[in-house]
Amino acid sequence: MVSTVQGEGLVVHVGSHSRAELTQLLRTADVMLNVHAETLLAHPAFDAPTARSVRIVERTVGELGFERGAIQSRVFTAARNQGLELCPVVTGPYLRLAITEQPNAPDSVLSAGRAPTGAIHVASEPLSKDVEYPKGFYLRVVDGRPWLRGYRCDDTYVWAPEQRLAFVLP
Repeated sequence: MVSTVQGEGLVVHVGSHSRAELTQLLRTADVMLNVHAETLLAHPAFDAPTARSVRIVERTVGELGFERGAIQSRVFTAARNQGLELCPVVTGPYLRLAITEQPNAPDSVLSAGRAPTGAIHVASEPLSKDVEYPKGFYLRVVDGRPWLRGYRCDDTYVWAPEQRLAFVLP
């Protein structure tokens, strides 16, 4: 798996490994997973994903035009209106493996009912409308350990203006 920085964004090759290979790569890289990430990795989307390269860019909710924050559906719509695309759901693990220099989070809180500090959420279509099912992945480094975590939220949850998201730049 090769990732390169070209112009704006990071080019990441996604979907090129089986679930077992991807899980082993995460283990070898000492990436920690929460139960929600494990649930997402078990989804059929990881059975035979299409291999492709995507150019990943980061935007904050504020940069997308929401200085007071916004719900996920509005954030995603604004990103699309600015020419960005949602990431394929399989992007999360590949992006976690590609980003090796993510700064350590300013706190060690792993679950607080809000977007965790220092996190990069991977913007992707939710796999289920069930609010109990994880909506996507986020990347975070806590106490020097890289994490790939899944998150849950409903469409009443307001994302803070400083929340960082990863999108595909076509």
